[in-house]
Amino acid sequence: MKVGIIGASFAQAAYLPALRHVMGAEVVALASARMESARSAASQFEVPHVYDDWEAMLASHEFDLICIATPTFLHEPQTLAAIEAGAHILCEKPTAMDVGEAARMLAAAEAAGRVHMIDHELRFNPNRARIAELISEGALGEIRHVNISNIGKSWADPGGRPKGDWWSLAERGGGRLGANGSHQIDLLRWWLGEVKWVSGAAPVMVPDRLDPGTGERWTATADDVAFFTAEMASGAVAQVFMSGVAAHDMGNATRIFGSRGTITLSNDDEKLLFAPKGEDLQDITVTDPNADLPGVNAGIWNVSVVALMQELASAIRDERKPSRGATFADGLANQTVLDAVRISGTERRWVRPEETLAGS
Repeated sequence: MKVGIIGASFAQAAYLPALRHVMGAEVVALASARMESARSAASQFEVPHVYDDWEAMLASHEFDLICIATPTFLHEPQTLAAIEAGAHILCEKPTAMDVGEAARMLAAAEAAGRVHMIDHELRFNPNRARIAELISEGALGEIRHVNISNIGKSWADPGGRPKGDWWSLAERGGGRLGANGSHQIDLLRWWLGEVKWVSGAAPVMVPDRLDPGTGERWTATADDVAFFTAEMASGAVAQVFMSGVAAHDMGNATRIFGSRGTITLSNDDEKLLFAPKGEDLQDITVTDPNADLPGVNAGIWNVSVVALMQELASAIRDERKPSRGATFADGLANQTVLDAVRISGTERRWVRPEETLAGS
């Protein structure tokens, strides 16, 4: 399986170590906007060809799989070009800039008969998979409400991010809603089903910035705080709050409350706790065996990519749709919720996610 990668940073941390544990995978080429980044990743993992032009890379080789780990505004053009070149696709989250782009990506992949996945790797994390099982088995009874918080300080310092940082620019698809909210939406849909109504917003709390190297003033346009309440089609209510501008890192905490039980999960220690009604919380944490594989970097994001890549490669070899993970169809459904949050924040109202599909 001939693999090409566009984007070096997360590829170096997660994609390339994971692909070493995928039978038959050969990374042929890697492209990055910065040649030095491409060369650094390629030399570490013995990738023979490097480019600072992704279009030149696609034109120079035949690929079975293209993995896209670039800023959001590049996802659609790179995906469509890779599909046109005959490749199957793994694309980073959030899927696209808006539902129109996400819909075109899905339509193109389906029309070409390509295997397609969005890198929502947490679907392959054993603890989150155990949550899905417990809910499906009815161990929690009727799910009544979910609370998710993700609080950090990485964007709190006005002088902490360089000018042009794409994560801080709405026009490039940055912001907390896409970066973390896309994962939370995907988990909620996986665990509980579709979202019926959304109310929320994605403001910029610290727009005035200073480049730490030059002292130049610049303006951040992407949300550094995002929050929403989702009423699920099942009747459950989920509340999600995310901030990158707190004074302290408080981590990511998930709490799920059902009529017959409660679940808590903390990203800090990855402890999964469960209590049936009337009992105390007990540790039911599941370990990921891929964490012990040689060369795989620590952390749930890096480790979970291993199983994702293995499933994706298996689907490509067997000429089938993935049996696990998020496809472009999930990516489009997630995008409708992201767009609905933005509409809600602008128009100050509850929004049905399907409203965002009009005209897409």
